[in-house]
Amino acid sequence: MLSLAEARNKENAFVAGEADIIVVGAGHAGCEAALAAARLGRRVLLFTMTLDSLANLPCNPNIGGTAKGQMVREIDALGGEMGRLADRHMIQYRMLNATKGPAVMSPRAQMDRTGYQRGMKEVLESEPLLSLIQQEITGLLVAGVKGKRKMEGVVAATGSLYVASEVILCPGTFLDARVIIGDSVRSSGPDQLAPACGLGDALTALGLPTRRFKTGTPGRFHRRSVDLDQMELQAADRDARPFSFEHEDDPSWRPAAELACYITWTTDATKQLLSDNMDRSPLYSGVIEGVGPRYCPSIEDKIVKFPSHSRHHVFLEPTGLDTQEMYASGLSTSMPEEIQRAMLKTVPGMENAEMMRPAYAIEYLCVDPTVLELSLEVKGIEGLFLAGQINGSSGYEEAAAQGLIAGINAVRKQRGEEPLIIDRSEGYIGVLIDDLVTKGTNEPYRLMTSRAEYRLLLRQDNADARLSPIGYEVGLLSEERWQRFLEKQRMIDGEKERLSEVRVRKSKLSDRILQDAGSTPLKSTTRLYDLLKRPELNYEMLAPLDPERQELPPSVQESVEIQIRYEGYLRMERDRVERFKKLEHKRLPSEIDYERIRGLRLEARQKLSERRPQSIGQASRISGVSPADIQVLLVYMEQWNG
Repeated sequence: MLSLAEARNKENAFVAGEADIIVVGAGHAGCEAALAAARLGRRVLLFTMTLDSLANLPCNPNIGGTAKGQMVREIDALGGEMGRLADRHMIQYRMLNATKGPAVMSPRAQMDRTGYQRGMKEVLESEPLLSLIQQEITGLLVAGVKGKRKMEGVVAATGSLYVASEVILCPGTFLDARVIIGDSVRSSGPDQLAPACGLGDALTALGLPTRRFKTGTPGRFHRRSVDLDQMELQAADRDARPFSFEHEDDPSWRPAAELACYITWTTDATKQLLSDNMDRSPLYSGVIEGVGPRYCPSIEDKIVKFPSHSRHHVFLEPTGLDTQEMYASGLSTSMPEEIQRAMLKTVPGMENAEMMRPAYAIEYLCVDPTVLELSLEVKGIEGLFLAGQINGSSGYEEAAAQGLIAGINAVRKQRGEEPLIIDRSEGYIGVLIDDLVTKGTNEPYRLMTSRAEYRLLLRQDNADARLSPIGYEVGLLSEERWQRFLEKQRMIDGEKERLSEVRVRKSKLSDRILQDAGSTPLKSTTRLYDLLKRPELNYEMLAPLDPERQELPPSVQESVEIQIRYEGYLRMERDRVERFKKLEHKRLPSEIDYERIRGLRLEARQKLSERRPQSIGQASRISGVSPADIQVLLVYMEQWNG
């Protein structure tokens, strides 16, 4: 591993550029990292293997989903780009879990794939402090010795040197990637793009622990060849809602289109075909070495792991406005191409499907994320940040969130400021990063609502309330947007206070409205505030009983209704957060020697020495550290501080 001075001394050395921050990789993590840093006033170089695949959506071109939709809104509240761009290129919107309560309701939208890519390229090119460069980065410039190393820049495949004190690596699934279809194994990134080679060796030379993960994608099929009449129609929601606060309650905003998706199923014939050819599956023959995602298995994996299931869902979804390609969610596979084609014959409506792109598995190199600080900076290598799939996560949204945080923290490091750490009670972004850094992952990590302890507080409707103050303080939200946010909060608080003062008397009108809604008629005068706590009623239903109410934006009405209805549960959740924060605020000194703390079990001493948690709270979430070990730490810290 060369330092900048050593690299400059080589024959024909050429420094091609200098900047404050270098970002390697222009997927969703890299784009958010670069934009955040540039918008905070830093000169940024953003490198990509090809300028034609920025912000690519190589698997399903959708954004959002369970927990992911909440996170897109959090990215927007902090000043990120994903939500705004998704609103511009949305072609189908659905609110998932709409009947299961606000804690798990999650927005999801199908994207116009190429439109989203073009839109991101336009945004990046319009940023004055950001330079886009098509160049493969194969090496790192690092000064110092182990334990006191510092980033100085990167080396391109051409040998050119680029200088910066902070480097953010976001190579996605391209790092030493190989694509697998049956017996065919070739070095490639997604969509037959070139893999990133060389950078993996640089990470290994730095001593970072690496492993290989695997993901996959279904085939793509021509719309004209699919018999959609045999399938169940899945229409878009009537009332599409934007991801971004900037489009919230804007009557002029609409999705770019409202296309339908379609549902079909595999059959017993599908199951038999795959079972008979399981010896040809790279997943079970040993060809695939990487660990795949548990929550997004291939179709052959489903057949093996769920033998009692006679059929599995297949969703046919459009991929854009300028293409006839249909994405077959549920048919991800790495089976040989002839098995893939035979499988289609067994799926109703897909018997004559024209395969435009075969399904494939892709293996790639990633880093054990426990080597990171919560800021996403690598421990012991000053100025090196990692974001996205390189940290073992999966998904566009997880990558974008990490990129945004890494970009912000690279800037804050240069300014000499404390890093931005979103904790588990503040956002799904905090859950994601804390899970990766504190617990690590042995498979591609997917965010889910079940991973969040405080999901009633981490709702999709209040992401702006939770994180806009942070986005404004960081410097990524405009003054105009901040004032709009404050006005919304004033309207919410004002309406809650007003509803607590409005009394409804028992009358024929109140009896009729309540009975029509399946609710018990009043026995005495009752506040509107208390009526809203009844689960069968909502804000709109009570309008006839509230003739003096002012017209409020839909987002304000929703927030008022949720905050009143779940008031008791929200109070209990906040009490739990207070107890959580007490442990989070008990900081652990970086120089603490766990080997010398009497009473800690051997495994705890080893794990704590290796992970170096920043707080008692973080230490409590490390596997192998027991509640008894935490009590020992608390006693030790009292002595330390005393």
